Amino acid sequence: MPFEELISGAAQDAGGWLGALPVALVATSGDGTIVRWSYTAQELLGYTPPQVLGRHIADLLHPGADRSLGRALWETAATGRGVMGTVTAWHRDGHPLELEIWACPVLDRRHGASAVLVFAADAHATRRIRGSSAVWDGLFARSPVGIAVLDTQLRFLQVNPALEAMNGLTESAHVGRRLAEVLPEVNAGEIEEAMGQLLESGVPVLGLRQTGRTPADPEDDRVWSCSYVRVEDPGNQPIGVIASLVDITEQQRDHTEAEAGRRRLALLSEASVRIGASLDLERTAQELADLAVPHVADAVTVDVLDTLSRGDEPGMGLAGGIALRRLGKAPLTGSAVTHILAPLGRTLTFPAAAPYTQALADRQPFLITHLDERAIAPAARYSAKPTQLLKTGVHSFMMVPLVARDVVLGVATFYRTRPVGPFGPDDATLVSELAARAAISIDNARLYQREHETAVVLQRSMLPQHVTPPPGIEIAHRYLPASDVNEVGGDWYDVLPLTGGRAALLIGDVMGHGIAAAAVMGRLSATVRALARLDMPPTALLHHLEATLADLVEPMLATFLYIVCDPATGHCSITRAGHPPPAVAEPDGTVYLVKTPPGVPLGVGGIDFTTTDITLPPGSLLVLYTDGLIEARSRDIDARLNELTRLLTEPQRPLDHLCDSLITHLVPASADDDIALLAARIGKNMPRPHV
Repeated sequence: MPFEELISGAAQDAGGWLGALPVALVATSGDGTIVRWSYTAQELLGYTPPQVLGRHIADLLHPGADRSLGRALWETAATGRGVMGTVTAWHRDGHPLELEIWACPVLDRRHGASAVLVFAADAHATRRIRGSSAVWDGLFARSPVGIAVLDTQLRFLQVNPALEAMNGLTESAHVGRRLAEVLPEVNAGEIEEAMGQLLESGVPVLGLRQTGRTPADPEDDRVWSCSYVRVEDPGNQPIGVIASLVDITEQQRDHTEAEAGRRRLALLSEASVRIGASLDLERTAQELADLAVPHVADAVTVDVLDTLSRGDEPGMGLAGGIALRRLGKAPLTGSAVTHILAPLGRTLTFPAAAPYTQALADRQPFLITHLDERAIAPAARYSAKPTQLLKTGVHSFMMVPLVARDVVLGVATFYRTRPVGPFGPDDATLVSELAARAAISIDNARLYQREHETAVVLQRSMLPQHVTPPPGIEIAHRYLPASDVNEVGGDWYDVLPLTGGRAALLIGDVMGHGIAAAAVMGRLSATVRALARLDMPPTALLHHLEATLADLVEPMLATFLYIVCDPATGHCSITRAGHPPPAVAEPDGTVYLVKTPPGVPLGVGGIDFTTTDITLPPGSLLVLYTDGLIEARSRDIDARLNELTRLLTEPQRPLDHLCDSLITHLVPASADDDIALLAARIGKNMPRPHV
């Protein structure tokens, strides 16, 4: 290899800023005559070797510049010392070029004399590269960001102190090895795949997550945000990868906790909407189980005290154990865990020392983070279920008592089988909040059920038990309480004998629900019976009923329909107080709603009531009803009234059949309101009086 090429190659291999530049090599004899001129020198200054060989090196300096510096540098080098400096040279094209040079003496063995080698490079490029190198060296050494340089085989070439600290390994432990060899407990396969694609495409990779454990922290998982950039040679061919890593474990943990908090809030918000809307005990328990799967657990059961499920008070004594009724279970099918567990409706008994009993006694969540043979030993003494659950893959278990208003109502049990980690304190807190909300709803359902049953009993006890109409009037009646979704209202009907063979047919509806409405209905019913015996005119009777309502501590309203009927003549006096009009079906099939002033509900006050008189042919039907019979969601009231009159076109049918037909066709399976119905056939088979 020629001497100048050997020296130039050595300069390129030296690395640092010198190795990044095209370096011109010039050799002179001891008197300064140029004896060698490299190809790089020709590219830098434009002169070919024949144009400069034999000339003094000072001839290449710019004629307008101070040549004394250049001569001094060369003369110093000729004395045997290496020197560096900056000079202004003359380019062959006629423009000045600032050069940074390094001159050193060598022995010319061929001539047996001293010679000088001059390395020259563009001074501007030198300063730029030297500055970049200094920045890189400072960044690499002092940056808190982990930095690594890897070759095209993805082997470490260099790592900075920050990355050494992150990984807990020295630079020598990295160099020459791949990531999987250095850190076997991180997702090295995913990282190296991304770097391989980077080497092929050149597209930088930003924000890739590296996760796992390093010797710096072997007990905890950590997370790093990694970015990778391809390093290229002047021909744009890849020669390696630069990686930068930032430890974001704390930020990721904060983000994860924030996301978990948002999920918990969303689940609790959903619970407030889904759990307890029905005020039904069984449905509420099942809603808790359905909501918790799969958000919290893989299987859930909800058990309430057996006494509570029977409608009794939830008082419990733990000395002799407990009896629970299973009212909630999820998933109902397709789960090996729930297949083992007792079905819905089953009563389960536990002795005083059993974990279920202890969880209820302590009123605290009972958590087994890691379920194994040792953990199930206490419960396995009472049942084979714990061992069976362990075999199905249950690895974590939690029981949470259902407590509302300082009363223990039951217990919810949660099972986890998926590889998402065991139940922890955060899960216990979330489940306790869900259980607390469900317990309030279960207790509300219990109290509602008790009040509902009380209201039904009160309502039925105040309705006439045995209606005995006077001669000439045939009667049939029905009462249907509202469905379990709604409370019982204040509907009632009655038939009262009056003087002269007449009868009062009446029906009313107290606006409201529950025990209060039923109690007001009872007062109005008793008042009507007392006033009717006085043979009081209908309008006066209605004003007395208003006075009865005015005596209440909390004012209430009621609609009312009062008909005085003489079966011998068919004469009827009809007075309405905001109630739906009666329907009439004459023997010839004519059906209509009686046109009479509607009036206003009792309790409004200040408005007189009016009476409408009609005369019905013998055998005509009068049908009195409350609004629960004709009102329905998303149905027009006029359409419902037309349907009612259509069902009365066969007035000769037995009245019981007629009432059943009206209920069957007009009332849905789950009534929104209670319903009272009174049907009367007037004057059939009675002789008409002579005028």
